[in-house]
Amino acid sequence: MLQKTFIYTYFISILLLSCSKNNEVEVIAVAQSKPNILLIIADDMGLDSCSGYNLGISKPTMPNLESMINSGVRFTNLWSNPTCTPTRSSILTGKYGIRTNMLKVGDELSTSEISIQKYLDNNLGQAYNHAVIGKWHLATNTDHPINMGVNYYAGLLTGGVSSYWDWNLTENNITTNSTEYSTTKITDLAVNWVENQTKPWFLWLAYNAPHSPFHLPPNNLHSQGFLPTDEASIAANPLPYYMSMVEAMDSEIGRLLSSLSQEQKNNTVIIFIGDNGTPQQVAQEYNPLRVKGTVYQGGINVPMIISGKDVSRFNATEDALINTTDLFATIANIAGIEVDKINDSQNFKELLSNENSSSRDYAYSEVGYESGKSDYTIRNKTHKYIAFEDGTEKLYNLNTDPLELIDLMHINQLPLNGTDELIKEELILKLNKIRQ
Repeated sequence: MLQKTFIYTYFISILLLSCSKNNEVEVIAVAQSKPNILLIIADDMGLDSCSGYNLGISKPTMPNLESMINSGVRFTNLWSNPTCTPTRSSILTGKYGIRTNMLKVGDELSTSEISIQKYLDNNLGQAYNHAVIGKWHLATNTDHPINMGVNYYAGLLTGGVSSYWDWNLTENNITTNSTEYSTTKITDLAVNWVENQTKPWFLWLAYNAPHSPFHLPPNNLHSQGFLPTDEASIAANPLPYYMSMVEAMDSEIGRLLSSLSQEQKNNTVIIFIGDNGTPQQVAQEYNPLRVKGTVYQGGINVPMIISGKDVSRFNATEDALINTTDLFATIANIAGIEVDKINDSQNFKELLSNENSSSRDYAYSEVGYESGKSDYTIRNKTHKYIAFEDGTEKLYNLNTDPLELIDLMHINQLPLNGTDELIKEELILKLNKIRQ
């Protein structure tokens, strides 16, 4: 009897062990089927300062971004907000700033909002580990990123640094001083975090480059040559310094990507965007009064390139209308959550494999002022309408006038033609619905 019991117990143990191993294999297989997601945000970088776009006379050398363009999709009509804070909030929450009171620099995001990180955890049972590394700029208290649901945070909480070589680094509630070039240090933190991941990951990597001050990076990171580093020289000709910072960022992105195994690379979706337009000191082609900080194209039309896992359109240019809010639903879909629309976010994942998939009919942006008033803008496929806080308004045909040189409402003081008038009224109606 004892022998029979032993034999029975032995076979049950083998069966349980086998089931356990099978379940473990199944869990591993499910985990491996989910792609890693790398969202890279450049700070103050419009179309005129980005490789792959036809605006701007002087372009940085960006071999890593150009490789992404060659193997992915370049988007031409992504709208952000005109400044850093509201754009980051729009991505994190999938909501326009008018919904969250995030309309200007310095506004603080309520921790009652559901972040994309919380949304992934709530819907996928914490299948993803996630981190935000780099610039936060959504509140200044050290526990804010963690309270928003981020598993790991390291970077600068503020909008910028006074020196790229001397800045405050906050890592999960603890702030210390860093004397390492910030773009390099942020990349070091990203490389180290990714190396320690054992399940699918979502990394929000937010460089503060090329935001001012325009400090020259280490010479091995850029091709702008040896430039004087005194403030007078920088102020006299800031463009090459700005370009050197863009190139240094690209070099460090390349280092991060090189640190991934081939298996990781094959299973990673990479999204690169700018958070708002190029600043006035270094803007090219745009009217210098219509760049960062404004709702003109120079302030809100920013680059976005996506490549990697399941991106089957190569060296493709996509003109679909997209808001930065749309990254919320799209990242959720990439992670495996079936959601087409949530808040002010619309999923555009299908555009990564199908150029004829549906997209927005309208894109929207806004900027707030200390007075409590705001400028608002909305566009369709052809026209763009702007309502300014002082009550004035403008209308442009972006198909024929991409730099917004001709205000259709005031050209020669003539009334709008029938088609333009109908489009204007349609845009105003949609704008009013958004603002309700």
